[in-house]
Amino acid sequence: MKYTTKNIRNMFLNFFKKKKHKIICSGSLIPNKNSNLLFTNAGMNQFQDYFLGKKTYPFSKVATSQRCLRTGGKHNDLDQVGYSDYHNTFFEMLGNFSFGTYFKKESILYAWELLTDEKWFNIPKEKLFVTVYHQDYETYNIWNKIIKLSTDNIIKVYDKENKQYESDNFWQMGDTGPCGPCTEIFFKKKNHKNNIYNLDDKKQCVEIWNIVFIQFNKVDKHNVIPLNTISVDTGMGLERIASVLQNVESNYQTDIFKKIINYIRDTNSLITENTQSLHVIADHIRAAVFIIKEKIIPSNEGRGYILRRIIRRALCHGHKLNIKNHFLYKLVNIIIETNHNETKQLKDEKNYITQILKNEELQFQTTLNNGLNFLNKKIKKLKNNNINHELIFYLYDTLGFPIELTKDFCIDNNIQINQKKLDNFILNKNKNRKNQNKKNIINNIIYTNYTSKFCGYKKFEVTAVVKKIFINNQEKIKILKNETGIIILDKTPFFGESGGQIGDTGIISHNDIFHVQDTQNFMNTIGHIGTLSSGKIKINDTVLAKINTKKRLLIQNNHTTTHLLHTALKEILKYPIEQKGSFINEEYLRFDFSYPYTIKINEIYNIEHLINQNIQKNIIIKDQIIDFQQAKNEGYIFLENKIYPSKVRILSINNISKEICKGTHVQQTGEIGIVKIISYKSISSGIKRIEIMTGLQALQKIQTQEKNIKNIQNILQTHYTSLIPKIKKIITDHEKIKKENNYLNQIIIKYQEKKLIKKIKKIKTINFIMHEVNIKNIKSIKILINLLKKKIYPGIIILFYESHKKYIFVIGVTKNLTMYIKATNIIQIIHENTNSIGGGKSELAQCTSENIVNIIKIKENIQNWIKSKI
Repeated sequence: MKYTTKNIRNMFLNFFKKKKHKIICSGSLIPNKNSNLLFTNAGMNQFQDYFLGKKTYPFSKVATSQRCLRTGGKHNDLDQVGYSDYHNTFFEMLGNFSFGTYFKKESILYAWELLTDEKWFNIPKEKLFVTVYHQDYETYNIWNKIIKLSTDNIIKVYDKENKQYESDNFWQMGDTGPCGPCTEIFFKKKNHKNNIYNLDDKKQCVEIWNIVFIQFNKVDKHNVIPLNTISVDTGMGLERIASVLQNVESNYQTDIFKKIINYIRDTNSLITENTQSLHVIADHIRAAVFIIKEKIIPSNEGRGYILRRIIRRALCHGHKLNIKNHFLYKLVNIIIETNHNETKQLKDEKNYITQILKNEELQFQTTLNNGLNFLNKKIKKLKNNNINHELIFYLYDTLGFPIELTKDFCIDNNIQINQKKLDNFILNKNKNRKNQNKKNIINNIIYTNYTSKFCGYKKFEVTAVVKKIFINNQEKIKILKNETGIIILDKTPFFGESGGQIGDTGIISHNDIFHVQDTQNFMNTIGHIGTLSSGKIKINDTVLAKINTKKRLLIQNNHTTTHLLHTALKEILKYPIEQKGSFINEEYLRFDFSYPYTIKINEIYNIEHLINQNIQKNIIIKDQIIDFQQAKNEGYIFLENKIYPSKVRILSINNISKEICKGTHVQQTGEIGIVKIISYKSISSGIKRIEIMTGLQALQKIQTQEKNIKNIQNILQTHYTSLIPKIKKIITDHEKIKKENNYLNQIIIKYQEKKLIKKIKKIKTINFIMHEVNIKNIKSIKILINLLKKKIYPGIIILFYESHKKYIFVIGVTKNLTMYIKATNIIQIIHENTNSIGGGKSELAQCTSENIVNIIKIKENIQNWIKSKI
C-alpha cells in the first residue's frame, strides 16, 4: 500500500468510522470567541466547552483531522521550524475523542490496532514504546498485561522537581479545570542496547501519538478531584505519522513537502545546500495561505502580527537563498495542489490569498531596504565591534526588520551580539506587552448539570423556582442584600447570550428584587447574573421572573433584521456572502461578512430598500424544531465552524430567509417598522461590516440627519435643491483663495528673506539671525528658515512672532553645526528664561512661550551660550 498523506488521513478517519465514531470536519483555525487562543493549536480546541462541562456534545464518540497552528505561548514551534525535523507551524492533528463512553482500555486498544495491524498502518510492534504517568497504574497494566508490551518498552514519567501533577505525562488545560494523565506512543528510529531511549533525542525516536485521559478537575494548585464525566482526547500529527509510514527522516521529506520544496527550487532556479531555509519557506507558505483563507491579513497586532511574522520570516530565508525577485505569492498554486481535502475552498480564495501575499511582499521590500540602510549607518558609527541589543529590538519592533536578518548581517560584518542581553530584553518587552494587552475575563464560570427550560419565545414573565445559586463561582443556598451572583431557575423567559444576541435584563422578584444585569448560558443551564437589592433569596423559593420587555422587543426587531440583511446582501451583491460575526442589542445590529470588493453607495441604497420592502409585506415568521441533518438538507443557513445539537430550531421568513437560529424574533416583519443603514465599512481585507438601526431608533437617526442638513441650509442661506451646488462653489472659491494665498505667501517669504539677510550677525565664525517676523504661519516660517540656511551656511536662525500674548519661536540650525549645537538646546535656553513648551529635532525645533518680560535678555543668553560652544 502506498502511504500518501491523503491515504493516511483517510485511513485514520475510516478506522474510527468503523469504530462507530462520528467524523467531524476540521474546525476553523480561529478559535471560538470565548477562547484565549489566537489560533487553534490542538484537535481538542473545538471541543473545549464540552471538556469544561459548559455544554453537552451531541455525539459521544468523534474523530477529526483538525487544522492547527502553533506559533506562540506554551505550544510555540515557530523558532524550531527549519532546524527541527518534526516541527511545523501549520499541521493537521488526527484525533479521536470520547465524551463519557470508552476510556483507557478501549482508547489504547484502538491506537495499538490502528498502528500495528497489517490491515492498517502495519508498524512493527517492536518499533514502538510508550510513556505513562508514574501514578497511572491502570494505564501501565493495560500496556503490560493486555497489549503485552515488555516492561522495557514502558517508561514511567515522574513529576518535575517532585511537584505533584507537574509532569510531561499529566495533561492540564490550565492552572485549573479538566486534567488527567496521558500516555504517549513513540516510534524507535534506531535500535539501542538495553532499549534505553532519550525522549528528547529525535535522532533516536519520535513521538507519534498522545492519548489524554480527562478524569479530574484541578480545583487549585495542589488538588484534583474526580470528574463526574470522564473523557478521552487524543492527538497524532498527520505530517509526523506520514514521515514514519513513508520511512523518511523528516516531515520535510514526506510527499507533500517534497513537492513544495522541489517547486521552490525549480521556479527560482536554486542550486543550494541550505535545506533549512527551504524548509522554513515551505512550512511558512502553507501556514500563511491557511491563515489568509480565514480572512486574517498582515498587521501589527494579534493574529495579523503572527501572519506578518510568518510571511517576513519566509521572505528573509528567500533573501538568504539569494532569491532576488518576489517569489512567495507565486507558491499559492503548489499549496492548493498539495492539499487535496481543501482544494475547492482554496481555489475559491486563490486570487484573494495571492493578492494579500503579494501586497505584503512588496511592502516588506521597503522594510528590508530601510533596515539594511539603517544598519549600515549604525555600524559605521560603532566604536567597537559590539552592537546594542536595544538597537536590534528597535529594528525588529519598530521598523519590522527581522532579528534573524540582523544577526546574519552582523556575522557578515564581524559584529558581535550579546545574545543573552537581547533574549532578556525581548522577554521583558513581551511580558510588558502581554500585561498591557490582557483582556478582562468574566469570572462568572459555573459548572452544573442542571437543565433550565427556556420559555421566553412566547412569554415575557413566568413564575419559577430557584434551583441553584452561585456566588464567586461557589454554590450557595442563599443570596443576601447587595450580593452579586448567578441564579438558576427551573424555567425562565430570560434569553442567554447566543448567536450575537445579547442576554436579557430584568428582575427576579420574591419579597425582594434581584436585578438581572445579564443572562448567560452555562452548558444547558441559563444563568441570571445580577445583584440583590435587599433581603434574601433562597434555594426552592418561588419567584417571578420578568424580562425588560421594551428592551427585548427592540432586540427582536434587530435580530430579525439581521436575517433580512443577510438575504439582501446575497441578492444585491450577487456574491456567496459568508457571515463572519454579528452583534445584536436593543440599539442597533452589527453584521460582519466576507466580500472582497468595494460596496458602492447605490448598492447600499438597494440593500436598504429591499429590507424595507420585505418589512412592509408584513410576512409571518415561522419557527420549528427539526433534525439538524434535515435542516442542512433543506438548505437552511448555518455556521460551518459551529457545532450544532441533533435537534435545532429553524426560522423561516416566507421564501426570503431560511436559517438555523435559537434567537428571539418578531412574529411578523411589519413589527420592525423601518430600517436605516447607519454605517458600512471595511474592517479588514475582504471583511465588511454593516450597522443598522430599526424602528424608532432608525427614525430618530433619519431626523437627526435631516436636522443637520437644515442647519447647513440656514448657515449657507440656501434652499435644499441648491445645497450641493452651493457647497461645491464654496469649495471651488476656497481652493482659489488658497492658491492666491500661497502665491502671496511666497512673495512675503521672499521679501522677508531679503530683509533678514541684512540682519546677519557673526558669533565668531557662525552666522546668526534672531528676529521677529510678521508671518504668523509656522509652515511659512519653516520654508523661510530653509531658504535662509542655504544663504548663511553655517548658521543659526531664530524667528519668532507674537500671538495672543504668547511668543512662538522657530529655530533652525545648519546640519554641520548639530554635532555641538542643536535646535533643541536653544529651546531649552528659552525654557530656562520663560514658561514655554515645545520640542523638535537637531536641525529644526519650535516652542510656544508666555510671560516674556525681556526678549533682548533671552537673545543675549542664547548668544552667550553659542559662544561657549564654539
